[in-house]
Amino acid sequence: MKVKIINRSKHPMPAYQTTLSAGMDLQANIETSITLKPLERVLVPTGLYISLPKGSEAQIRPRSGMALKQGVTVLNSPGTIDADYRGEIKVLLINLSDKEVEIKDGERIAQMVVTRHETIEWDEVEILDETERGQGGFGHTGK
Repeated sequence: MKVKIINRSKHPMPAYQTTLSAGMDLQANIETSITLKPLERVLVPTGLYISLPKGSEAQIRPRSGMALKQGVTVLNSPGTIDADYRGEIKVLLINLSDKEVEIKDGERIAQMVVTRHETIEWDEVEILDETERGQGGFGHTGK
């Protein structure tokens, strides 16, 4: 899939780190570092603008290492970038740790996965087909 991109950051374009990677790391594009206090959230610019093809989306997801080591994650995970959005990609981070965390310019702060999706049409009915699970919800299969 070809995706148009404008890179107004000081950093290289996002790239897959391995041949089988699903996501590309996004980097903070900031003038000065940001100190995130515990439970504080911040919108971090990337300097990237994309034009996705119809029927696709970009999902902004946490970086597992950052979540594990620093307690910082993407608050609205996964964040969705729709195909008709043309603004700058920004990442909403939150510090869930009990320590301050510094976000530096160029730091890898999230990953972006571009994928196809379906557009549905509703078929309103009075009854849904029966399944073995039925209405069993959260935790119903556990003991």
